[in-house]
Parts: sequence; structure tokens; C-alpha cells
Amino acid sequence: MTLLDVSIVNVALPSIKTALHASEGGLQWILSGYALTFGLVLVASGRIGDARSRRATFMAGLALFVLASAACGLAPTMLWLVIARLVQGVAGGVLNPQVAGLIQQLFQGADRGRAFGALGAVIGIATAVGPVLGGVLIQVAGNETGWRWIFLINIPIGLVALVLARRLLPAPVYGESQGLDPVGVLLLGAAVVAIMLPFLQERTWHGQAKWLLVLAGLVLLAVFVAWERHTDAPMVNLALFRLRSYSLGAGIALLYFAGFTSIFFIFTLYLQNGLGYSALGAGLAITPFALGSGVASAAGGRAVARLGRPLVCGGLALVLLGLVLTWIAVEVHPGGGAAWWTALPLLVAGVGSGLVISPNQTITLSEVPFQQGGSAAGVLQTGQRVGTAVGIAAVGSVFFAAVAGSRGDWASAFRHGLFVVFGFVVAAFALSLLDLFGHGGKPDVRHHA
Repeated sequence: MTLLDVSIVNVALPSIKTALHASEGGLQWILSGYALTFGLVLVASGRIGDARSRRATFMAGLALFVLASAACGLAPTMLWLVIARLVQGVAGGVLNPQVAGLIQQLFQGADRGRAFGALGAVIGIATAVGPVLGGVLIQVAGNETGWRWIFLINIPIGLVALVLARRLLPAPVYGESQGLDPVGVLLLGAAVVAIMLPFLQERTWHGQAKWLLVLAGLVLLAVFVAWERHTDAPMVNLALFRLRSYSLGAGIALLYFAGFTSIFFIFTLYLQNGLGYSALGAGLAITPFALGSGVASAAGGRAVARLGRPLVCGGLALVLLGLVLTWIAVEVHPGGGAAWWTALPLLVAGVGSGLVISPNQTITLSEVPFQQGGSAAGVLQTGQRVGTAVGIAAVGSVFFAAVAGSRGDWASAFRHGLFVVFGFVVAAFALSLLDLFGHGGKPDVRHHA
């Protein structure tokens, strides 16, 4: 639910604009506000789960997510909807790190890889299938009320999940019995907001002054690091970054999420605005990527303990191949049949993506003690959220500039955007090669886990 709600809202924006008389800025906040508060609390909530109870923290986040979803679905005004989305993002950020922390706690060796493979399948499918599900709900319920069901459908699912969480998740296994570092929480939260906000608002905040916030965020990040080094109860154990598997794996995740999540953004715009596809049609066009990612994530999770980092390198190479084939398909067939011609290239890229996300997460967290699993996963996921914001801003800027410069040639704009996506994935691939050769080709994931 939490990952679906990152992308599912995209196809509902026209309906929301009509129903609530929303401005462009308000629509942007529905998207960016969720991403901002989601990333804001990841590390702190992971730390709380480590130090207190992962099950209780997970259930608290899930209960808040259900309530916020109800508030979104029943929103009478735009302001109400934006505030509810901010709360919904907080709730998603609270429960997400607990999943990786529980996997660290409950599984070892090859079993841990398979568990992360299952998680990776969920991440890959949820990220890609959001526009499809959103399109289906709007098609069934209608344009006037369909957008409300995008949120209301979370209520019965969340209530069932709460019951199952109480029955199935393990009783607390407490980590370090130390404080929760409120100063660190405030410093890191302010840094994340300052860095992400200009990218999330890149299209609605005009002028260059907004980029000063990024500089301020980097300064706050430096202050946070200095504080964590000298406090007796740090929120993040900075020794994690001395682990090569963790530091390089986090870098790969940041760069890769900057690339692959941007594909859906520009592809749906190209199909809907440029070629007149419906919300459902544009969502279905992304299905090959989702299917490839889901199947390959499960397979990658089973194979990562045996193959290690070469699996991630191979996955990134497949993603690059899929991007090249997608570019060629749109170059040769830019018209109404573009969704059919890009199906196979997107399937290839999706298979590659499945071999990147879950194996990389398994390797990145392989040397992390389970007592720090939640906070380590929170840092990793925060990097992914920052990467997503930066990637969409960078790719979107090139895409819209190309649309304006080519007088509405959406196919050309999509290809220009793909160049930027390709650059991010190439950077992630280069970092994976650095990690590969640094480890002699095969990190011993089973030993570390």
C-alpha cells in the first residue's frame, strides 16, 4: 500500500483537479508532500523500531496509514487532502523500515536473501503497477469518485493487515537500550526536507533561489554527522559507512532509484499527453516492466547468496539494454502503437530491475547487525527517496524543456528524458563494478548474513 501510493495518484490528478478545483501547486503537493514526509521519518522510525519494538512501530504506522487513507478518500477540500497526504506519508515512513529490520532479525544466510527477494518483488511490482491499479479504479468507479477509491481501498486491506501483524509478527527483541537522539532526529529531518523540497517543487517554484535550500541541507547534514560522531546515543551508527558493502550498496540504490522511477513518470506523460492514451491504457503499458521485475526479484533473492555482486552488475546491464531498446522502439515507432513496441524492451529492463533491487538490498545490509537493521534500512530507503526526487526533477526538466523546444514532439521529449535516465543507471553500474572488483567478484553474503 505505501509504495503503491507513491505512483497510483499520478493517474488520478485530472479527476482530483476537477472535483476539488485544485491548482497546479496543490496537485504537486499531493505528490511531493507524500514523498517528503515519507522520507522525513524513515531513519528515526527505523531507530525507534530497533530500540523499542518493531512490531509495535509497524502496527502504529499501519494504523495511522489507514486513518490517513480514510481522511484522503473523504476529503471535502484540497487543503484537507494535502494535509491527509502529509500524514499518510509519515505513516508509510514509520512502518517501512520495520520490514527490513524484521527480515534482518528473523532470517540468516540464503533464507535472508530469499526474504529480501520477496520484498524486492513487492517493491518492483508496487512501484510499477500503481498506474494500472489507479486506472482500473477510476474506470470502474468513474472520474468523479474514482480518485477517492484510490485511497479508500486501503482501509479494508489495512485493517486485515493489522490483525495479521498482531498475530504473526514476533514479540519484541530489543536492540540497544539507549536514547533515541532527538537532536539527531531534528538535524537529519531538517536536512532531508531542505535537500528534497527544491527537487520536489522544481516545476512550481520558479527562479534559482530555491537551490540555496540544497546547500543549507548539505550544511545541516554535515552538522548531523558531526553530532552523531560525538553523541553518546547516536541515531545512526556512522560506523556502518565504513562497511564497503553498505556504503557502496547505498550509493547504487540512490543512483538506480533516480533512474528507474523516472521512467514511469515520463512514459505515462508521453502516452497520455502525447498519444492520447487513457489512464488505464498508460498503466497497462508499464505492466511488462512490473511483471519482469516481480519475477526476477524473487529469483534474484534466491540466487544472491550464491552469486553476490555480479548478479547486481548483470541486472544493471540488462536495464541499460532495455533502455537502449526502448529508445530505438520509440525512434522507429513513435506513434499510437508505441506501447506495443516498447513492451519487450520494458520487460527486459524490468527483469534487470528485479535483479538489482532485492539483491542489492541483501548485500547492502549483509554485514549490518540485526540490532541496527531498522535504522540501517531507514538510511538506505531515505537515500532511495532522495534519489527518486532528484531523478524525477532532472529527467522531468529535460523532458518538459524538450516538449517546449520541439513544439509538442512528445516522442522526442521521451527520448531526451531516457538519456538522463540512462546516465543515472550508468553511474549505478559503474559503482557496482567498483564494488565488484573491490570484493574480488563475489562478496560472501552467506557469511556476512
